[in-house]
This record gives sequence, C-alpha cells and structure tokens, in this order.
Amino acid sequence: MTSVPDALRFVRQTTLPGFGAAGQQRLSEARVLVIGAGGLGSAVLPILAAAGVGGIGVVDDDLVEATNLHRQTLHTAADIGRLKVDSANDRLVPLATGTVTLHPVRLTEGNAPTLARAYDLILDGSDNFETRYLANDTARSLGIPLVWGAVSQYGGQVGVVLAAEGPDYRDLFPVPPDPDSILTCADGGVLPSVCGVVGALMATEALKLLSGLGEPLSGRVTSYDALTGRFREVGFGPDPDRVPASAAPTSEPVSSATPAGSAADEPDAISARELDALLDEGDPVQLVDVREPWEASIVALPGSRLLPLRSLDQTLGDLDPDVPVVAYCHHGVRSERALQVLRSAGLKVRHLEGGIDAWSRTVDPTLPRY
Repeated sequence: MTSVPDALRFVRQTTLPGFGAAGQQRLSEARVLVIGAGGLGSAVLPILAAAGVGGIGVVDDDLVEATNLHRQTLHTAADIGRLKVDSANDRLVPLATGTVTLHPVRLTEGNAPTLARAYDLILDGSDNFETRYLANDTARSLGIPLVWGAVSQYGGQVGVVLAAEGPDYRDLFPVPPDPDSILTCADGGVLPSVCGVVGALMATEALKLLSGLGEPLSGRVTSYDALTGRFREVGFGPDPDRVPASAAPTSEPVSSATPAGSAADEPDAISARELDALLDEGDPVQLVDVREPWEASIVALPGSRLLPLRSLDQTLGDLDPDVPVVAYCHHGVRSERALQVLRSAGLKVRHLEGGIDAWSRTVDPTLPRY
C-alpha cells in the first residue's frame, strides 16, 4: 500500500478558510461513534474516515442482505450474510488514517452509556425511533453532541443536539410514534441517493462540530425532498412541559382502552379514507391539530385548528360542543392521548388513525411527509 503524507492527503481541507492545520489536528484527535452501517452509515463513514477523524466506532449487529445493496454502498454481493461492521471495516481501513473499532451489537439501554462514553461525538444513522430516542438520551446524559438523520422513501431529515445547551430530539418529537404507523424501507422503499444526501449532511455537521467551524444545526431541522429537489428548514425550541430525558421511556405502548369519560360504544379512531369521505359528504366536523407549530408549518389538513397537546386543556374554549371533532397529529399517538382531554370537555371526538402521515400516504400523496 502506498503511503501518503498527511500534509498532502489533507491539503484540500487545511487550505479551507478557518480550517487550517489546527482544524485537521482536532479531527485527528477526535473519536466518533456511528450508530448504523446501513444506508446512512454508508454515506457517513467513508467521509469521516477519508477526512482524517482519528477514531471511528461502528455499532451494528445486522447482517448484509441482498435488499441492502442498492443503497448501502459499504457492502457488496460478496458480503451477503456477513456482519455489516465487518464488511464496513474492509472498506474503511484503507481510507482511514486513524483507528476503526467495531461494535457488533445492538445499542441498548444497558450498553449505550458504556459504548458512548469513549467517544466525543455520536452520529445516529439508525432506522428506528427506539434507537433515536436512546441515542438522544445517552448523548444528553453524557454531555456528548449528537448528529441524527432519518430517511424514508424520497425524503429525509437531519438535526443536531448539542452537548449541554439547546433543544434535543424529544423537544422535536415529544412522543414516540406507534411502531405500526411507521412506513419502513421494507414496506415503502427508499431512493438510494436520499441516503447519500442526508448522510453527507450528517457528516458535514459532524466535521463542523469537531473542527469548530460554522453554525451547528441545533434547534433547526433540515428536510430534503428528492421529488422536488428542495430543502426546507424548520426551527424549534425546548418544550418546557416535556418529561426530562433521564425519566422518559424510549418507547411507549399506545393504550387501546376507552378513555375515561367516553361512551363505551363511541369509536376512538377514524381512518384517513373514512375522514376523506366524511369531508367529501360535507358533514360538519372540527379538525383539531394537536401537533407543534413547527410541524404544522410543514403540512396541515386544510381548515384545521392548531391546538398543541401540551396546552390543549387551556385552549378548548373556541370549539363548538355541538360539532364533532377529529383530532390528528403526526402518527396518531398524541391525538389518541387528546381524546380524554377533549371528551372531558363534553366534545364528541375521534382521532385520525395513523395521523397526517397516513393521510399523506393513502389520501393525498402530494402532501409533504416528515
């Protein structure tokens, strides 16, 4: 293998304004833990290795499958059946000037603090909400910055959680969605280039944080829509009423019990198609959006009234008790919780099963998803 002097290898970085030898030195001394060696990890990991990050840890217990190959470019057909961390290691070692440490395990509440404590930054490229909440809570509890990303079909999102200030993932998504309401890559597919775009944005935020450059994407989310080629940025702040991360569960079962104060025979939920038919018939209905303002700025059902769940009991005065209510949120979790509050005020109410995400998937695919 040909040896390349570091001064030559990184010259296109060190000549950047504000970067210099000092920025390169900070990268070489940094240790980064990357959760996931799949679609996002395939974009993130080679960039970090080639940029000269001194220590890279890779957490993934999954095996390479044929369906991974179109987007998970760390792996080839010859790797099918191997641990993803092993095939990732084969690609990363020739690129890296530092060390690559493999963690062939699934991130859990039991091992997360021990794994993360040895690193200066966490990048979460996982494919499930349970791990995203766990990565967020672990980073905050240890005082480590976090860069997170998520992709689905033709779009994705990126955000940053700073070590000790600013809002975190639970401020953005206070309640974990029902797992059954989430469209997985297996169910809905994913455009491979979306992983590349979102992964590159994640790697950029990591390099900025490590080298001390620019403005971190804290308190803001960048969303990418491949079908329009557009980026959107949405700001958000800390939720003063939320449960602290140290006390919050990473996932919550959604109760199917009838909320107190409701009639036993009154249905709790209405499907997106049923609501669409109801609106087409012209029946009077009050649409109540119990999400946060930043979510409503991305997409909302026409004619709906924004009454966030956290302050719902204080904002019910303008609702007409004689007109039925349909409450909705992102995936149907918060709106199900809103049933009891709304019914206790004497309102006849159902909630939109699967939330506005189900509406976008089954009724109006032109609406943006997030």
